Amino acid sequence: MASKVRFSKYQGAGNDFILVDNRKKAFDRADEALVEKLCNRRFGIGADGLMLLQTKENYDFEMIYYNADGREGSMCGNGGRCIVAFARDLGIITDKTVFLAVDGIHHASLSADLVNLQMIDVTDFARDGEAYLLQTGSPHYVEFVKNLQDKNVFQDGYAIRNNATYGKEGINVNFIEAEGDGYFLRTFERGVEDETYACGTGATAAAMAVALQQNLEGDINIPIRVLGGQLYISFHKKGSHFSEVFLKGPAQFVFEGNY
Repeated sequence: MASKVRFSKYQGAGNDFILVDNRKKAFDRADEALVEKLCNRRFGIGADGLMLLQTKENYDFEMIYYNADGREGSMCGNGGRCIVAFARDLGIITDKTVFLAVDGIHHASLSADLVNLQMIDVTDFARDGEAYLLQTGSPHYVEFVKNLQDKNVFQDGYAIRNNATYGKEGINVNFIEAEGDGYFLRTFERGVEDETYACGTGATAAAMAVALQQNLEGDINIPIRVLGGQLYISFHKKGSHFSEVFLKGPAQFVFEGNY
């Protein structure tokens, strides 16, 4: 691969990512060791994940997502919003886009620093005791708790994420609590293997769990505060079917450089 990697750093509600324009295929997408090194907060640039923006016929671009452990991951909602902002800043798109990610086609619109990203439809869910299990592009465990601010999310999230119930790949773990007119959410992410400041697919799953718990129907909007800021999830719910799912929140450029 090229001896120098040109990168940009973006964050979406504190979920931070390294973005690389790989339209010329200079970055070897099979080099997991390099991805892990770049994401390392002590010996690299530091990030929750890395994304390659690549050319894809019939789409504005393709999103290739890696977790901080260097492995290609499942869909990342906040990452999706950040790569949309990156594509705009590269001049590939203006205020709307259609791109391809690991879980399929995504539409998005931009307004200032906010990106509204369409997520996949969800047609079913499962339960683990009182918790909800939902696949929103990545698998999520959602549990309603009290005193979330004081909860040891790393300890409790790590235990659930690595429970044999969820197989070799594990699951992302979310704890949610009602707060004012919305909800407060904290997430332990697999691949990062730690609590993150935000998780887009997790916030989406949590909002759906709220709708399921409260038997809400029709067009629904749920504001969710995460450690890194504010996210807004909207969808149409009919029974256990969620369509027109959108994740809205900030996606901001932080800095750029060469590695």
